[in-house]
Parts: sequence; structure tokens; C-alpha cells
Amino acid sequence: MPKSVLRTVATVSFIALSSTAYAYDLPGLNLGNTSFYDGSPAPAGPGWYLEEYLNYAKANRFNDVNGDKLQLPKQDVDVLAVTTQIIYVGQPLANGAMPGITAINTSLAHVDVDDGLDNTALSSRAGFGDLVIGPFLQLPTITRADGSPLLTQRIEADIAIPVGAYDRNRSINPGSNFWSFNPYYAATYWFSPKWSASGRFMYLWNGKNDDPQAGFGNVSDTQAGQALHANLTLQYAVNEQLSLGLNGYWLKQFTDTQVDGHDVSGRKEKVWAIGPGLLYAFNKENVLTVNSYFEQGAENRTEGNKLVLNFLHKL
Repeated sequence: MPKSVLRTVATVSFIALSSTAYAYDLPGLNLGNTSFYDGSPAPAGPGWYLEEYLNYAKANRFNDVNGDKLQLPKQDVDVLAVTTQIIYVGQPLANGAMPGITAINTSLAHVDVDDGLDNTALSSRAGFGDLVIGPFLQLPTITRADGSPLLTQRIEADIAIPVGAYDRNRSINPGSNFWSFNPYYAATYWFSPKWSASGRFMYLWNGKNDDPQAGFGNVSDTQAGQALHANLTLQYAVNEQLSLGLNGYWLKQFTDTQVDGHDVSGRKEKVWAIGPGLLYAFNKENVLTVNSYFEQGAENRTEGNKLVLNFLHKL
């Protein structure tokens, strides 16, 4: 794959469409926000990068623990979120690996929730979200005999710091009010100079919320369960600037949410999505990515569609 379209990775803390009234507990996650050439190094080498995301999500159903649609008069959720990411890529080490660090903030620009019940259970607010800090290591690129890339890889340890706006009486908040640890491994493998596949595989651990949302009642603390999630892309390089692909994401919560230290069953979240995308590299310093997703099989979550616009610029 020509270096002009190899792009840096960007972990995103996109706000979840969550509601304690319907047992949606996980914080905002990177579900489909990273895709093309996800394991590849920064396209223009070491230095500072700015990455901006515009996320629009529209959900038209609230699903229960069995994946069935809840019977509500209306089921509409519209969210517009803006994510800003600063990335620093350091000079290569002796073995060719490049260390770095990233800082990410996702803020809610607009939220519109309507379940038709005229209550406060699905109230929401816009504002500044939590801060994610992530040191990473871009591993040396494995190449073929002709020097073309075969495998690129990166590991990163993201920590979400709960500094975002939070109100326990609101079900959708920019901030989560608890710490999260979300490390990942990302890789891109080239089958040929034109065809390649990328994946980012993430693990989520959540800390305790000592000011639980009002939907939990009079309790001291809650702790969302652990989860696995992944972003996957099959990409084809049309030319040195344009790549087309099929993207998807997958999420599965595998431990129960806890309330006052006790497991509460029936609240585990699950969803997957698939959709088309494209990447256009104006040059090595400026790269645009567009992805759309259509969610399926949601359990204990909203289910709908998502559009993600991403622009990467080297400072």
C-alpha cells in the first residue's frame, strides 16, 4: 500500500446512547470510529497530528436483554458528537518502533431523545466529555522482500479520566463519572499491494461510579461490566489516494454490572454493525475518512445507524 494513504490510528471515546432506565450501562466507546489501515504508522512520520471527528448517530429502537424492541410510543435518539484528538509520534527507537502519546476529548454538540412518555428518564445534556490519555508503541513494520508492507501493528493503553460534565438525573451525559481502562492491539495485514485488512481489538474495564444515575434508586455505587469490542475493515486501494472498504464493529459485555458490589443480571450489552467506507489522502499530511454503519443484533442498547467523518492533519 503506498505510504501516502497509510494513516495514524485514532482511539475515540464516542458517547454511548445510554439510559439507566433501560439498563444501558457502558460508557462511550470507539465503535467504528477507526477503520482504514488502523495498524499503520502515522502517514507523514514523527511529529504532531490533529485529528477531528464528526459523529452523527440516529437510533430508532430501544432493545431489551433478548434483543426485542421495547414497546414505547416513540423510539428516537439523535446524537451529534465532536471529537478532537492530539497525537504525538516520537522518533524511531533503535529497533524501528515509534513511541507516542495521544489525548482525546469527545463533546456532545446535540442530543435529542424522545420515547413518547414525557418523563425525565431519557433526559440528556450537551457539553464537554471525559479526557482520554493513551501512550502507545508503533511496532516496526514487517515488509516483503521487495520492501512493500506486509504487517503493521500498534499497542496502546487508553485511560478515560472522568472530567466531563455529569448529572446523575440525566441519562445521557458527556461524562461518565468513572474511570475506564481500554487498551487495544491494532494491525493491518496486506494480502497484496491492493488488498488488505485491518482490525483493532479492545478490552474495557470500568471503575466505580460513586454518584450513580437516579434510575438505580438509592444506592451507594455502581460499576459497569467488562467488555470486548473490535473494529474491522477490508480495504482496497483504488490508487495512491483513494481506498474503498467494508467496515464493521462488534461489542459484547461479558461480566455483569454491579450495584453496591453485587452482580445484577440481565444488563449485559451487545451489538454489531457493518457498512461501507472510503479514505481519500490529499497528501501525507491531510487524510479524510468517511464511514457509515448499520447496527444489528443489539441487546440492552439502542439500535440504529451511524455516520463518521474523520480528518487527519499533521501540524
